[in-house]
Amino acid sequence: MALLNEAHVAGKVSRGATVLQDGRYLPPPEDKDGKVWVRTSAIIQAAPDQLYALWRDIESAPRWQEQLKQVTRTGERTSHWVMYRGDKTIEWDSELLADEPGRRLAWRSTGGELDTAGEVVFEPAPTGRGTMVTLLQEFKLGKLANLWETLTGRNPKQGVIENLRHFKALAETGEIPRTQGQPHGPRGIMGSGKASAYGEKIAVPEGTQQAS
Repeated sequence: MALLNEAHVAGKVSRGATVLQDGRYLPPPEDKDGKVWVRTSAIIQAAPDQLYALWRDIESAPRWQEQLKQVTRTGERTSHWVMYRGDKTIEWDSELLADEPGRRLAWRSTGGELDTAGEVVFEPAPTGRGTMVTLLQEFKLGKLANLWETLTGRNPKQGVIENLRHFKALAETGEIPRTQGQPHGPRGIMGSGKASAYGEKIAVPEGTQQAS
């Protein structure tokens, strides 16, 4: 089974990213042919079922994904996504390929301006406390690269890593820490470079838990 495999889902053959093969983790493939991959993991102090439910609630994704403005469920396994900043916009449709409650989700884009596929796996952490969340995502670039960086201030790989960090904070504390507006003195060239590299000037998602 290749990492970008053919999976029989809902009676048809679909293509998407895969984290596991025969129960073992696979490394992401090398970036080539206009595609980039990112794999990142985090131990989150919450139960797998809780984290699965938070991720599966796709219409709440703007609470923890940067620059994502709206997600609309269009069917049992389909949705429409909108990301924008100023007058720049990216819109795409997405299809859920695999849905294993409390364990795994896999998806791919099916139309629009973003060509991507991904998978997230939730399993008990090896420490015996919390959940290991492993995310793999593929992006097919092109004109998307410059537009994505214009919208988010990051390349797609950085964005995926930061979004998992936001997800962890939201799941554990109900909010996402913010640095915008915090007072500090002059930072110089090096300090300003770090602020840009670490995304300190990028708007943090609203990061509030919905009332249960």
